[in-house]
Amino acid sequence: MSDDPTIGFLKADVARFCAGLDGLAPAIRLRLLVQLRSALDGVTDAALDEGMAAASAEGWGLRQIGGQVGLSHEKVRYRLAQSAGTGKPDGEAS
Repeated sequence: MSDDPTIGFLKADVARFCAGLDGLAPAIRLRLLVQLRSALDGVTDAALDEGMAAASAEGWGLRQIGGQVGLSHEKVRYRLAQSAGTGKPDGEAS
């Protein structure tokens, strides 16, 4: 997806972690993989929301942001509202 070497280093680190699980019992291995996935999802979701908020603050439209991150403009609107703490999309009545 990206030619950025930083992404390659991160992928290699994750692959190294996963390879280190090979000798563990299946239950432990699966639990650690689920914990890794959850941790990565949490970190990347927060960073994505911050990036979308920064783009919006710079005047990007919802469709433009959505095009960059692979989400519909409505999903972008929802996530921006959620990350702003309002709990509801812009323009929705209180």
